[in-house]
Amino acid sequence: MTKPPVPTARKKTATTKTAETKAASAKAEPVTAKTPAKPAAKVSVTKAAAKPVAKATAKPAAKPAAPKSMPHPEKPAQPAQPQAEAPRPRTAAPEAEAGFDAEAMRKLETLSINLAKAAMTAQSALAKTVLKQPEGGGVSMDPFQVGPAMTEVMGSLAQKPDKLIEAQSDLMNGYLKLWADVSRRTLGAEPAQAGGKPADKRFADPRWEQNLVFDVMKQSYLLSSNWINNLISSAEGIDPKVKRRAEFFTKLMTDAMSPSNFLLSNPAALETLVQTSGESLVKGMERFAEDIERGDGKLMITQADYSHFKVGESVATTPGKVVYRGPYFELLQYAPTTEQVREIPLLIFPPWINKFYILDLQAKNSLIRWLTDQGFTVFLTSWVNPDVSMKDTTFEDYMFGGVLDAVEQVKTQAGVSSVNTVGYCIGGTLLGCALAYLAEKRDKSIASATFFTAQHDFTDAGDLLLFTSESWLKELERQMDAAGGVLPGSAMADTFNSLRANDLIWSFFVNNYLMGKEPTPFDLLCWNSDQTRMPKALHMFYLRKFYGENALSSGKLTLAGVNIDLKKVTIPIYEQAGREDHIAPATSVYKGSKLFGGPVTYVLAGSGHIAGVVNPPAARKYMHWLNDAHPDTFEQWFAGAEEHAGSWWPHWAGWLGDRSGKMVPARDPAKGKLKPIMDAPGAYVLVKS
Repeated sequence: MTKPPVPTARKKTATTKTAETKAASAKAEPVTAKTPAKPAAKVSVTKAAAKPVAKATAKPAAKPAAPKSMPHPEKPAQPAQPQAEAPRPRTAAPEAEAGFDAEAMRKLETLSINLAKAAMTAQSALAKTVLKQPEGGGVSMDPFQVGPAMTEVMGSLAQKPDKLIEAQSDLMNGYLKLWADVSRRTLGAEPAQAGGKPADKRFADPRWEQNLVFDVMKQSYLLSSNWINNLISSAEGIDPKVKRRAEFFTKLMTDAMSPSNFLLSNPAALETLVQTSGESLVKGMERFAEDIERGDGKLMITQADYSHFKVGESVATTPGKVVYRGPYFELLQYAPTTEQVREIPLLIFPPWINKFYILDLQAKNSLIRWLTDQGFTVFLTSWVNPDVSMKDTTFEDYMFGGVLDAVEQVKTQAGVSSVNTVGYCIGGTLLGCALAYLAEKRDKSIASATFFTAQHDFTDAGDLLLFTSESWLKELERQMDAAGGVLPGSAMADTFNSLRANDLIWSFFVNNYLMGKEPTPFDLLCWNSDQTRMPKALHMFYLRKFYGENALSSGKLTLAGVNIDLKKVTIPIYEQAGREDHIAPATSVYKGSKLFGGPVTYVLAGSGHIAGVVNPPAARKYMHWLNDAHPDTFEQWFAGAEEHAGSWWPHWAGWLGDRSGKMVPARDPAKGKLKPIMDAPGAYVLVKS
């Protein structure tokens, strides 16, 4: 059987594109049009099978095609059917693959756009920061004198080359062990564990350990940073303050260089970036720009969702009245919650460097509400937030117009001859001075005093001593003069944040900016951001006389012509300190407690400057240590102390109750001798910086 049409069709298709070929292509089905050139045999089979189908009328189309396309019944079905169905999977697979590629390309395109958007947002914010920087007149390039301190430390180390050689050898051995561990892990071994040491919160995410590359980054960083910090600490023969300055700023530097603080070396941030196609970084850079705008060109890191808490509505809600208002404070009297109260009221002096409501956050952790529930009449001074009109206000003004005036107002309102007092932090330092003044005047208006993390001896005042060098004080004066005579509240916030940079700076930097997380509502951090301003005269006197000269403990402090001598204070004293306090270290508080001339009860609480104080019993957190003895040193006291679980508040309430007189009918703030001005929390606390 001959097939004349086949060679003719092959020749036309292979050599020329005639009008006939174009017409045939126009009439052909889509599959045929897309079918690539095939061998002649296949083309002939296809056309031969197609002709009978086109001419058939009553006969089934399958019969003419059967001899060539259908197999023998006894043989496996192989030749014709697979060739007819083969194009189907070949056409479906490219479509699926094209769909996958399109989705991947869409994600890649979105990621690229978001990266560009984030970069432009960051660049715009940084440009504004540069434009907002003050001109360089009078600005010290090294106000903390870090350069001279590091020079002294390096000079000390250079004098002992054997120590340097030993340190370098330790570093080399550390890296050899690290690479040995890496080699074992590449062969399938488990990573070496840290021997029970507490995990560094910066690297708590399991991805730091699961991924070998990031684990090597982490281990290399920790090895190098620990090495340099230990080397600086090993320097000998230099002034302790100089050495501490070098240690502090070296740690600040090494903390800043942590791989967790950079996008490309943080596995959690990178994974979030990929999962969100870059949206996390866009959100982070938008928040970065907002924080720079909020700081007027200076980065003010958002630490919490500030909109969640409002003073007087969600925090500072304990009922009470403002019963007196002076130029330096409002006097708040809180409503009783018991039918009877202790005869001698309690007057609290919080630090004027913060708002008072750290002691009255929410009902569950409010010390003030808890005290009213224990049957105490509670008064509190809400300090004014100073403006430039108060730039010349002095420490004496705060003692006379603050502490002593408040004592007199409480005596009048409660109808008593004496009050019990509390001084928190810097408010406690002020209260201690007032006690010595009253003792010199033989005034018994204050029956007892409690101090929360307050210092009177500043020999061991911690890292804040680093911020009292004369060069830094001159820089502070320049800043205050530029601001009209007050120190902006943000300046003190920056100082305190730098003391715990990993917790209060870098953790928020990573979460807010690199990962684009929303700030969480946290009452304590909202309070922490609500700073007050400092009058120049008051603040410089405090820093120079107490931190710089330690004049109070050395007997060289004079106020209103009176020598301030704490040995003349013989009333009962209750001293509370925090074991992890970085602002008023426990050893420093203990040294100050030895200055008083009367009986002192010293209590050590778990945690630090804030959480160690604000620790309600219901929370069942931390612990505290008690020791009835009051030996010469803190180490001796702690050696004989007994640990107790939970809050120290009940112990203090018992001590205070024994010194608060008999029970009397509860006092209504609205019915005292002082006419109420407004409801608590008053007006002064609402003034923002």
